[in-house]
Amino acid sequence: MTSHGPVMPIWSCGGCDLPWPCPTRRRELRAEYVDAPVSLALYLGAYLVQAAEDMPWAPAGTLHRRFIGWMRQPPEVPQRSTATVPATPDRKERHQAG
Repeated sequence: MTSHGPVMPIWSCGGCDLPWPCPTRRRELRAEYVDAPVSLALYLGAYLVQAAEDMPWAPAGTLHRRFIGWMRQPPEVPQRSTATVPATPDRKERHQAG
């Protein structure tokens, strides 16, 4: 069970208050439906229809990208730190410093 469910009719995330489906929920959905992408599309399509009814002012393309469009993109990969570890002085440098 996730805390990142939709809060309707504003369609924000109940867990982080971002627009639903938030990045966390998207990762969870990808994992839950890893072997059933068509089922995931149908699931989100039903939510898309509800959201369009709740938010008639929202552009259709924006809602499509938000609810369904992200599924065709590669999964988000967490960024790794690019910080480097300082080099350890070799024996010769340590000897000269001491």
